[in-house]
Amino acid sequence: MGLLKENKFKNPQDRAIWNTPENAFDWSWPKVPRHQFLSEKEKAYDFNGDSLLIPLDISNVLKTSYMATTPSILARYIKINSEKKLSHILRTSGEIYYVLEGKGFSKNENEIIEWSKGDVFCFSGGKETEHSSIADNSILFLVTNEPLLNFEQLSPSNNNSNILPSHWPHEKTASFLEERYKRPKTKETSGVAVLFSTEETLPSRNTIPSINTSINTLEAGGDQRPHRHNGVAITLAIEGEKVYSMIEDQKIDWKNGVAQITPAAELHSHHNRGSKRMISFVVQDEGLHWYLRTTGFSWD
Repeated sequence: MGLLKENKFKNPQDRAIWNTPENAFDWSWPKVPRHQFLSEKEKAYDFNGDSLLIPLDISNVLKTSYMATTPSILARYIKINSEKKLSHILRTSGEIYYVLEGKGFSKNENEIIEWSKGDVFCFSGGKETEHSSIADNSILFLVTNEPLLNFEQLSPSNNNSNILPSHWPHEKTASFLEERYKRPKTKETSGVAVLFSTEETLPSRNTIPSINTSINTLEAGGDQRPHRHNGVAITLAIEGEKVYSMIEDQKIDWKNGVAQITPAAELHSHHNRGSKRMISFVVQDEGLHWYLRTTGFSWD
């Protein structure tokens, strides 16, 4: 037995496994659940504590050995107070941020981005990023593709030319949205939204190659037509008074500041019964599906 163990590490054939199932597709990882991250939001908005990274981690459900919000995306709240900076180095090819609250600046090596509420910005991953808040308290919402790199056991490149420091200020985003609202809706309109991308990610509309992000909106009293797609969605409610989603046959009421998961391929729609426009920051792994030609979008 001792000799066999020794050979197992010396002979590559000893590691080989042959699988011969009757149906090779009759296996899967655990399903991605519908989920709202309520306690994580409360922790992020508790301004009595220190600056903190708060992962939206359901690896116990997904059965991964690494943190994950979805199989390819990890989201976090970042709580920063004016008394203490916060820094991190993440195993990701890119870092995408939405500013939920406050005002401050972030530094990634020699690049500095000054941000305020409603801004979106991006850095390449694998380097130290340091966040400072000018306001008493600030909250960032961060998304990365860490699970994808962990799944492949990869390390980020320090020379990633596809992901460069980028900044989409809130004022310009709001201006593009207002122009979008002037266009008449058609039966093909899936939503009134602005997607965030750069020249480096062309011809796609992705923020980083595997992740697309957007600000999605819905007018007061409006309904977004039921649809489905193969990309999983993380929806962060920014303005969600009397807004709810229907995911298959389940009604999910929105709560401002709370992120929720819409699983891939499930029929879903959004409904605004409030007096204000619904606004959300949406994160999807549809970037992967665009590349694979498997978006799977349909109205039913």
